[in-house]
Amino acid sequence: MTLAFNPADAGDYIAPVGLYARNKSLPFLGRVQCERSQLVAGEWTELTLVYEVGGSGLADGAWLKLAFKFYSDWALFQTSDPRGADFVSAEYQAGPLVPGQSPATVQHLKVRFDQKGHERPFQKAVLIDIVDGYLNPGDRIVIRLGDRRHGGQGTRVQSFVEAGFRFRMFIDPLGSSKFAEVPGDCVFDIVPGPPAHLGLIAPRLIGTEESFDAVVRLDDAWGNTCRELPRAGTLKLLGPDGSQQEQHFALADQGWAVARVAGLSLAQPGEWRLEAALDGTPGLSTRAFVNIAQRDGLRPLYADLHVHSDDTIGTNDTLYNLSYGRDVAGLDVLGYTANDFNITEKRWDAAVELIHSLNESGRFVCYPGTEWCGNSAAGGDRNVVFLGHGKPRFPFDAQGRLVRSFEWNEHTAGTLKPGAWPVDELYAAYADDPDGHLMIPHVGGRRCNLDWHHPQLERLVEVGSAWGQFHWVYAEALERGYRVGAAANSDEHQGRCGGGVPATAVFGSRGGMTGVLAERFDRDGVGQALRARRTFATIGERSYAALQLGAHWMGEVCRSAGGQPLRYHLLGDAGWESVQLFRGENAVWERNLHQELGFSLQRIRIRLGGARIKDRYRAACWRGTVEVKGTPIGGFESFGFDNPEQTCWRENTTTLAFRTATHGDTDSIELTLVALVNAEITVRAQIHGYVKVGDPLDPPAHPYAPDVELKISGRDLLEQHALVRELPGAELRVSIERITEQPLPRDLQGEIDLASLALDADREHPLFITARQRDQSRVWTSALFVRLG
Repeated sequence: MTLAFNPADAGDYIAPVGLYARNKSLPFLGRVQCERSQLVAGEWTELTLVYEVGGSGLADGAWLKLAFKFYSDWALFQTSDPRGADFVSAEYQAGPLVPGQSPATVQHLKVRFDQKGHERPFQKAVLIDIVDGYLNPGDRIVIRLGDRRHGGQGTRVQSFVEAGFRFRMFIDPLGSSKFAEVPGDCVFDIVPGPPAHLGLIAPRLIGTEESFDAVVRLDDAWGNTCRELPRAGTLKLLGPDGSQQEQHFALADQGWAVARVAGLSLAQPGEWRLEAALDGTPGLSTRAFVNIAQRDGLRPLYADLHVHSDDTIGTNDTLYNLSYGRDVAGLDVLGYTANDFNITEKRWDAAVELIHSLNESGRFVCYPGTEWCGNSAAGGDRNVVFLGHGKPRFPFDAQGRLVRSFEWNEHTAGTLKPGAWPVDELYAAYADDPDGHLMIPHVGGRRCNLDWHHPQLERLVEVGSAWGQFHWVYAEALERGYRVGAAANSDEHQGRCGGGVPATAVFGSRGGMTGVLAERFDRDGVGQALRARRTFATIGERSYAALQLGAHWMGEVCRSAGGQPLRYHLLGDAGWESVQLFRGENAVWERNLHQELGFSLQRIRIRLGGARIKDRYRAACWRGTVEVKGTPIGGFESFGFDNPEQTCWRENTTTLAFRTATHGDTDSIELTLVALVNAEITVRAQIHGYVKVGDPLDPPAHPYAPDVELKISGRDLLEQHALVRELPGAELRVSIERITEQPLPRDLQGEIDLASLALDADREHPLFITARQRDQSRVWTSALFVRLG
């Protein structure tokens, strides 16, 4: 117990009248308040927070940090243009003085914004410096986020929902750069906006004797599922022979606005079209496709094996995230992954217990897992999926060794405590039981380093996630001779797993899913299929992709004496436009469906894709124009633009303008020209990077390709079909291409003659398919490891 001083013991002295009592009544570190308690995801607003200086006062040279979590995609604040969006200001207001008290001497406040201005997870920070003077207890600092007083439009709120979003204030009262947390955060619930899109989720391929469930959901403009909207609707099932069935549904009256239409059975083989619409709202409708076919025992399931919750750096609690995956995203398989250094043992044990309770054979397979967060120089990120039924070996292995990469969280005091580091030690922890574990290298903030590989543990590589698309990492692994399959997952930090929609910051790509061809729909059956590499990867769609050589499926090691072709089968919904066969890093065969169906004399498209770099801040942010002279632009349409802030528009009669970002994915703009032969087409673009440090209004240029210009005449394009410019970066490119006006096939099957590929005999060849649809969605199959001769 600390004994308090009694100022009466000081005897006679001079002090402002009543100041001691008033200062002692204040919280020592002050308090922060806000007038709002609820915000709408993605809305534009002005938000005012008030910090009242506590009993400590603030010294000359002191500073404050108003911090929030790094993985929030709240628009970046700026301080250079008061009339612009997202302007942030801080204003000093003096408090009342008592008799004998001198006013504070502070001259002004200096405001800046730093994306990594504080410690994880509260890294993004508005920094306020106290300049040329001190502040008294009871003085106030008014912080306006999205200050509209100069005519700005405000600030754009985080685009995804969150219960209990927090702004946290840290102060350095002495100017020593030693910060203390001000008790009492400003807490908001970020809720969905009004309904904008109806979604429909159904399996893409079903056997003739199987039934299935369809999930209907109602989302806002940013992809957040609405809540408490008990709307009725109709699901139509249109058969290949023109037959029709109808099912009525009602969205839930509490919680997420979803409906599960269970036990659907479609006996007639072929492609069925599913159409869902809300009663009385014709604009809210959607479609999906289901193929009914005889199968040979391998059932395609859809998995997201990389999902976070607020146990570490994710959004909303673990039950919310797992329930969302099952009930809203309609996942068959889900893998929870806790950042290994960050999660407490108590939270881990609770999460594992919850996962086991939700695991339900035949409906929802759920695995616990961790994300080993090693730096790239020590091996880079690896996910560990625990495939067994008991208590996983974490945070200690069977010998009692710590298997975290290191141990640190926001409550940890002192230095970092290393654990299993580098990745060699992680391998050592699980190498004695490879069948019970699945390790997946992935590209996130700390990209995996393929100098390390464990052939028994590492059976898959993550080719896509909300961080972007990484064809290059899968191709590199195969080129090195590693026998690994393809996976894609969400790495979801924002509470929307299972192909979650993109945000606007570092998670700027659609979260992926792993297609699993499992013989049984239970934890053991799925685990065996994952380790057998019988997988394909999508970027969040319920597409289907398969590659076979005779009786051998993708993921298998086999020998071919010649004569048998490779067979591929693709099912999608937007129409397949290209298929490529890769041997490791090299494309050895290709189909261009636009060319096969016949190029249009009027239709062209501009495509932008790739990333600046392979590491964390990889986004290529594009700003540019498409100018067409010599013929009118009849119309245009964009594909692959991932959120409302990625857009294109008509600038004037001859020019379109665009603003977007790619993280390894591809965006396109299709144009209809009155007479292509007369056209002169010029694409100009500036490429800049994500603003990690500095003014968001002055983003850093991509140093190796800051400005790009492509120019071609319509006459030349009619002869060449495409003009492609490869740029320095990770698959960074821009192109002008001819396209077809014909419908692209949703169901695409074919054969590839191995003899025509001129592959070396008596050598193993890792062969995999990647294919793209018109909407720029993409799939990858796992490789077949084929030895010829």
